[in-house]
Amino acid sequence: MNTAGKIGVTCLAVGVLAVGSAGVYKVVHKSGGPPRYDASSPATTPPSDTDAQQAALAFLQGWAAGPARYQEAADGTDAPAAAAAALRGYHDGLGLTSVALTGTAVAGPTAGTSNGAHVTFTVTAHVSGGTWSYADGLDVLRSSNGAEAVHWASTVLHPKLHPGQSLKAGTLPSGATGATVLGDDGRTVLTAARYPSLRDIITTVGKSGVGAGGTAGTGVAVVDAKGAFVSAAKTFTRGKPGTFTTTIDPKLQAVAEQAVKGKPKSSVVALDYTTGRIKAVAYNGPAGNTAFMGSAAPGSTMKMITSAAVIDKLGLTPSSPAPCAKTISAGGATFHNDAGESDPTADLKRAFAMSCNTAFIHVGYRMQPGDLADEAKNVFGIGTDWSVGGGVFVQDGSVPDVPPDNATQAADLIGQGKVLMNPLAVASVAATIADSHYHQPVILPGQAQKPAARPMSAGTAAAVRQLMRAAAGPGGTAAARMAGINGGAKTGTSEVGQNAETTNGWFAAYDQDDHIAVGALVIGGKTGADSAGYIARDVLLGP
Repeated sequence: MNTAGKIGVTCLAVGVLAVGSAGVYKVVHKSGGPPRYDASSPATTPPSDTDAQQAALAFLQGWAAGPARYQEAADGTDAPAAAAAALRGYHDGLGLTSVALTGTAVAGPTAGTSNGAHVTFTVTAHVSGGTWSYADGLDVLRSSNGAEAVHWASTVLHPKLHPGQSLKAGTLPSGATGATVLGDDGRTVLTAARYPSLRDIITTVGKSGVGAGGTAGTGVAVVDAKGAFVSAAKTFTRGKPGTFTTTIDPKLQAVAEQAVKGKPKSSVVALDYTTGRIKAVAYNGPAGNTAFMGSAAPGSTMKMITSAAVIDKLGLTPSSPAPCAKTISAGGATFHNDAGESDPTADLKRAFAMSCNTAFIHVGYRMQPGDLADEAKNVFGIGTDWSVGGGVFVQDGSVPDVPPDNATQAADLIGQGKVLMNPLAVASVAATIADSHYHQPVILPGQAQKPAARPMSAGTAAAVRQLMRAAAGPGGTAAARMAGINGGAKTGTSEVGQNAETTNGWFAAYDQDDHIAVGALVIGGKTGADSAGYIARDVLLGP
């Protein structure tokens, strides 16, 4: 935070040894004097207490004197550029008007080193909103040539700062005062005890701002490299907790939690396909929220995008020929179908319903190398850096702009190669087809949604829905899981490992009656229908 009128100059209050600025400068930087600190050649013993004190005071004198002396202070460290930048960030982030650094004392050798001495001191900073005092410390290192330097670390500025973090004075978000996170009904409190898959989401959303009906506190916050709140370092005034209403449907969330229970390495996302609102997200496994942050080859669920691409780019229709051979060669690689099936008379609709890999390579390989990525990004919004709101991080899908070789181009068409997705991305693809419009997924109702570069044509959407209904109907790979559900689906089985020794099961579907689109994944699932399909069906059937 840049704050005007905050630059002040103070004198350094010295607790043990008083050294004037000119004298300190002479000790550390004497022209033609001792050599500079050499990090590549550490001494075998720490500096004397006097030398450690002098090096620490030289640094602290410059810090206390203000921005005009920050570079001088930083030059006395083993990382001048990083130290100078951090001192300026400390000053600006806190709205610093003055700082006193007092009570310096050598506390003994630095733990874990043979050439360091630890020096403690007290910081009293006048920042935006109040005065803040805390105990701090730094290490002075000695090299074999007899020179000393302050070892630069984020903890020099504050003992609880981690690399990449900084301090910011001002308002404190409601995460510092216990915000309440609600479901989409505006009444149900979402808790980790009741909805374990929402644990991190609840925490993150609660820290993202003040919340409705709340008031901000003031103080000093630790923030990460993106400026997001991490913790409160100092509270001047306490705020009143507010509330955040999310898009999560508590009843459907409970169903999703139950659907992944007992199914290790599984995850699922449900969207309202008319709005992009995330209605449920659940996962089961030690890797965390793979539904939002996972990244894996989507297998044949990619054929939803490939189908739209060949319709848009090549003018194909569901009845266009798409012969399904047992194998096909492309770019020097041979591709096969999961069960060795074939149908030389298949059209695109039949090839989709039976999930024929060779058919989609046969027709899709006629596109230009960048056409698949163009369709994925500009029609389906894949790879456009989704922001779902509330500070919640998601990893959207990825389709290479230009495949590195012809074999990868062919593999990308069937969701292998370099294509990566997660259940959120796959659910969004199914939602776009179901609604004929792309709606960027969101978890807060008021979150801005970035539109796709160009709309999906109504004709293309209707054609791909025909394909997905065929896959969900008699003879389709998804038929067993879609019985009684008015919608379409696509199964996926992706081969993973160096020799494709294991598989992951995927399932994408939509229900036109409830306007829900679902993406589900089971790591290690033998087939999509027989693993992720059960999870998706439970969620589609709902509470």
